[in-house]
Amino acid sequence: MPSFTARPAIMARKGIVSSGHYLATAAGFRILEQGGNAIDSGIAMCLCLNVLEPQQNGIGGEVPMLLHSARDRQVYAIGGVGWSPDALSIDWFRDNEISLIPGDGFLPACVPAVIDSCAVTLARFGTLSFAQVLAPAIELARDGFPVYRGLHDKICDNYERFRDRYPSTYELYCHEGRVPEEGELLRNPQLAAVLERISDAEKAARGRGRISGIDAGRDAFYRGDIANEIVGFAAEHPVMDATGKPHAGFLAFEDMAQWHASVEEPISYSYRGFEVHKCPTWTQGAVFLQQLALLSHFDLRKMAHNSSEYLHVLIECAKLAFADREAYYGDPLFDDVPLEWLLSRDYSLERAALIGSKASMELTPGRSGRRTPAIAPFDVERDNCDYLGIPSQRVPRGQTPRGHSGGTTHFDAADIEGNMIAGTPSGGWIESSPVIAGLGFSLGTRGQMFYLNRDRANALAPRKRPRATLSPTLVTKDGAPYMAFGTSGGDCQDQWTLQFFLNHVVFGMAIQEALESPTVYSAHFPASFFPREAYPGHVVVEARMSGDTVNGLELLGHHVEKAEDWHNGKMMGIQYDATHGIIIGGASPRGNVGYALGW
Repeated sequence: MPSFTARPAIMARKGIVSSGHYLATAAGFRILEQGGNAIDSGIAMCLCLNVLEPQQNGIGGEVPMLLHSARDRQVYAIGGVGWSPDALSIDWFRDNEISLIPGDGFLPACVPAVIDSCAVTLARFGTLSFAQVLAPAIELARDGFPVYRGLHDKICDNYERFRDRYPSTYELYCHEGRVPEEGELLRNPQLAAVLERISDAEKAARGRGRISGIDAGRDAFYRGDIANEIVGFAAEHPVMDATGKPHAGFLAFEDMAQWHASVEEPISYSYRGFEVHKCPTWTQGAVFLQQLALLSHFDLRKMAHNSSEYLHVLIECAKLAFADREAYYGDPLFDDVPLEWLLSRDYSLERAALIGSKASMELTPGRSGRRTPAIAPFDVERDNCDYLGIPSQRVPRGQTPRGHSGGTTHFDAADIEGNMIAGTPSGGWIESSPVIAGLGFSLGTRGQMFYLNRDRANALAPRKRPRATLSPTLVTKDGAPYMAFGTSGGDCQDQWTLQFFLNHVVFGMAIQEALESPTVYSAHFPASFFPREAYPGHVVVEARMSGDTVNGLELLGHHVEKAEDWHNGKMMGIQYDATHGIIIGGASPRGNVGYALGW
């Protein structure tokens, strides 16, 4: 008998949409009904999520995307991460005695990537105008939407910060000096006006006879008054950040005007007849592929699902893959990432042999023939280790690892023609940087992921993309689109999505069951986010996990911490079912507001 799930799988013939908020999903469905394809629908959902989940993402942040184009039957990666300011350097941080880029304020701000990423994707792969796709987001911002628990709680948690340090945010989200109640309509007329300016610019360009006004729409954001307002506000309103000092922003008009989202070839790995595609190493996506390469040397089918034996192998593979992330990953336009070697059979076999019967307390990257990584291994027993060349808090047993349930969202869409898209919007969080007065959105803080050690990959450099944790996944089979999926969760994204994928392709679970199955994550390696804590040997399991599994992991030497029953991320995904000629989609109950719809 099929396993019970908290939600039904959504099955449809023409198309499926899924996103981190049900109103964004409804907007994506509306676009399909209006004749748009899955790409149009995905972009509409992205823009709606920017309005609906300001604590998770915004147009000041980022949105890496993967898509399959039915027209040319190819998979593409959209480089939706903005570059760092040209004027910001490692020397500036050293001169100002800052050893770690803060996670708040204006110092970590990079160029907002969402608008151009959406414009580039829509122009090349969509069928509708920018104005048509922007319309649902404009409506939500202008007319309002009901406040839900997650947003209410985030505003409540940051009420004093908004009141005392972010007055522009306080004015917008704490109207009349109070936190809006659940169910109360929240409007953002400032953001609505920004999106309308983009829409109007496109309409005017089309009215002058330009076939596509999408470029005019993006230019209204990056090469006009909006860009000047962004740069001016960040420069003229220094805010107190985690350094304990007020700092202004370094973004310049030229940084905005000269940046463009790229359309790139994805990185890929074949596993059990599936071709798994990820964004290049300006994200952490390659760790998903490295884990698959390591797992190819184990017969997972002989292990019981979510047994301690099975999870031990997954956890140890994660430690090895993330060690290599720390050593090698970065923007490939700046960093020489030996990806072919990292994914090679010989290398993965050598690394898999390191996995023993006990939990490792070391973090040791492999050594490439091209160069030696500029980091040192650590051992949990050594107290005074200059770990990885950066100040990093190695937290002892007894303290619960960082939570990873929020800070990002996701959307997927697929249509009957074979168009499929997966995107992971994030950044521009209202709690991390003040709302730009008059524009209604916050700048991102993705620059906190850069290192300030020139000898390392992912070191800060002018106009370089920081290595983002954002990691959508797209899977093809026999050249045809098969799956698109993703989650929130920072460093955990490529652990939870891997478990979902294996649930389906190894253990034969249907999509919704695979989404809802309890998950674990390792916090062994340093976080990508300030202040970069590391919890050697720590594993966090959802409380729904079997007691025998938890006990077994502890016997294997893992330091196990229990989270809530439905704690880990908010997975969603879509799958083509060629046997029945339908599309299946779903969303995990985690987070409560993500839903899928079909047509």
